[in-house]
Amino acid sequence: MKTTTLAFNVFDDNTLWNNLINGDEKSFSLLFERYYADLVRYGNSLSPYEEKVQDCIQDVFTDIWVYRNSLQSSVVVKAYLLSSVRKRIARLYERDHIFRKTTTTDSIAFLLEFSVEHDLIDDDYAAKEKVLHLNKLLNDLPARQKEAIYLRYHQGLTVEQIAEMLDVNYQSASNLLHRGLLSLRKEWKGTFSLFLLLSASSF
Repeated sequence: MKTTTLAFNVFDDNTLWNNLINGDEKSFSLLFERYYADLVRYGNSLSPYEEKVQDCIQDVFTDIWVYRNSLQSSVVVKAYLLSSVRKRIARLYERDHIFRKTTTTDSIAFLLEFSVEHDLIDDDYAAKEKVLHLNKLLNDLPARQKEAIYLRYHQGLTVEQIAEMLDVNYQSASNLLHRGLLSLRKEWKGTFSLFLLLSASSF
């Protein structure tokens, strides 16, 4: 039984996705297990209601299974799931009248806070103070810039995928990233690579 589980776990996303489309419940379950924590974390960045976020994720996976025959076989699975959760939460906000008739999450604040790990630097007090300053710079960014940086450096999405998720064109997504990083570079004087620290941030 362990051998079978291990074999499934080494399957890439596309293999599991296409198996799912063909009705394989094990592949469906493995994709759910693989991305559930990331989806919860991202969903919680868009809504403070944890139970509703979990319901939205469950609904996304239910729809994927029910409508699997109509799914496209060539998708970037992680980006597809993150985008689906984002759209589901937008619908939740619309239904609950949290903001006026809209189908986007433009008005939702990005709630997660960056926290660059202190373990990445030595025990030098001044260095730690600089990292705390970087955390503050990150968390003071406008919500859309902060979300774009999160999707790029924490979730590993491309600019094209970020644009699709945020329902903007490529140039707008690129501008969000550029402006956010430009703001950080103006203030960041640390010796550590800004990009390394961003990639290692936790939420």
